[in-house]
Amino acid sequence: MNSITIQPAASIRGEIIVPGDKSISHRSIMLGAIANGVTTVHGFLRGEDNLSTMHAFRAMGVVINDDGETIQITGRGLHGLNEPGDVLDCGNSGTTIRLITGLLSGQSFFSVVTGDQYLRKRPMKRIVEPLSLMGARISGRNSATLAPLAINGGPLKGIDYQSPVSSAQIKSALMLAGLYADGETSVSEPSLSRDHSERMFRHFGASLVRNDKGVTVRGGVELTAQEVTVPGDISSATFFIVAALITPHSELLIKNVGVNPSRTGVIDILQEMGGDIQLLDLREVSGEPVADIMVRSSRLKGIAISGSVVPRAIDEFPAICVAAARAEGVTSIRDARELRVKETDRITAMAGNLRKLGITVTETEDGMDITGSEQLLGGTVDSSGDHRIAMSMSVAALVASASITVSDIACVATSFPTFFPLLEKVVSK
Repeated sequence: MNSITIQPAASIRGEIIVPGDKSISHRSIMLGAIANGVTTVHGFLRGEDNLSTMHAFRAMGVVINDDGETIQITGRGLHGLNEPGDVLDCGNSGTTIRLITGLLSGQSFFSVVTGDQYLRKRPMKRIVEPLSLMGARISGRNSATLAPLAINGGPLKGIDYQSPVSSAQIKSALMLAGLYADGETSVSEPSLSRDHSERMFRHFGASLVRNDKGVTVRGGVELTAQEVTVPGDISSATFFIVAALITPHSELLIKNVGVNPSRTGVIDILQEMGGDIQLLDLREVSGEPVADIMVRSSRLKGIAISGSVVPRAIDEFPAICVAAARAEGVTSIRDARELRVKETDRITAMAGNLRKLGITVTETEDGMDITGSEQLLGGTVDSSGDHRIAMSMSVAALVASASITVSDIACVATSFPTFFPLLEKVVSK
């Protein structure tokens, strides 16, 4: 399916469950594979990105069984992985390629990681540079700044690294390498990025210390298999939250969503814009906070978004841009330069698509200014092969004056294969 045409909606109503959290699903496979014992995962997201991680570890000798309900990973311990017989294809997944490069740097074998045409354009210097400081031997295209990357695994030493950007992928790659390093590996960030790795490392028994600037991991500590229940992905829930906020006469309950504070920047932002969003039945599952989210249609207002909230909502900005397009006044987004190095340049792509719908958008180096309107035009927009842009523009279509055709939507399968059927379920025409 290359494109979809979506009609305006009268309301969004009902009760839904979104698929499991993508970030947690990735990490459950990685840590389960290098733990001792059998790890059982409930609620695993079977999107293409997570399946890329699963295939990579199977290629290194890890037995992973999937009965359609649960995933069972027979761990091989820290040093039990086999040298893969072929290149490891990470598909479109930046999380897979960056985190697995950290893990592979400490192995006793050679490996090569690559991905699709979009992943091969994404910057790898951000992980190769600090991993090299640990002693990793990594080569690749354009002086090892682009995939494919070739990794000659070997002994590593712990380092104290101050990351120039707040990125869970950088932090997690170094934490995984730190499991194999001599001594301690510390990573600090300008502001704390999502902490799923820290929570799951602790769940599996790693030696880990957290502080208000970052995390320290001690090498050589064996991990123990665990049971993991993956909550619903707040990034996936965001599309439905925005849909219910901007579509009149809407009321939507989204059940069992992960509300990790390092990921709820989008809730804070949308509430500040005037969104009627309530977190109900707060609880903890497998070390992660979970809640049901009630959303009702709201009159939104433009706000200034910058600073420490940005890394806590970095993946949700395409959807936030759609909310801003319907808000009264100007929404200013700054400190979001990281959006330029996602699956595509999300600043330029979202600005271009919103302009096609009649919205005034001014790009800046690290963000944009969006002047909201009660009137979005119909037309055709392009996802640029980016799953979050495809879904965000599909949400925008719900409040347009005419239908919107979103092109290149096959990419949605990387993170949310059931998005379109679920959207159809809650839309009232």
